[in-house]
Amino acid sequence: MAKKPFALRLDEKMMQAVEKWAEDEFRSTNGQIEWIIYEALKKARRIEKNKGQDLRS
Repeated sequence: MAKKPFALRLDEKMMQAVEKWAEDEFRSTNGQIEWIIYEALKKARRIEKNKGQDLRS
């Protein structure tokens, strides 16, 4: 799967929280953001649960 880069602006406190969460889950910050978005898409039924890359690992 090709990845498309883009700029993301987050509040400093929000970014710190994401970085800490990523560290706790042994993921990169980028990987954590991808996982958060993926989980939100599944919950909203905007993406099929078993399609595409599994970002839970």
